[in-house]
Amino acid sequence: MIVCSCNVLSDDDIRAAVADSDDAVRHAKQVYGCLGCSAECGRCARTIKTIIEEALGPCAKSCCAGCPHGHQVAANDEIVEPAEFALAAC
Repeated sequence: MIVCSCNVLSDDDIRAAVADSDDAVRHAKQVYGCLGCSAECGRCARTIKTIIEEALGPCAKSCCAGCPHGHQVAANDEIVEPAEFALAAC
């Protein structure tokens, strides 16, 4: 189904952008950036937000430990957990 008629974006395009992104996509602006376009009239923003939340599932509010969206990759390709999940030094 076409969600954004200005940019001819479908719900599948939005889900793919969320799934393929290295970072957690949480806003319509980020989806537009992933898809190489920008918001025109903005009427689709609320629907895009809903699709993002559905696509992220339990990650929609905040990522949890072990979530692929909740980590970063260091220069040496090692996964680095966010500071909020890091163990405190003894």
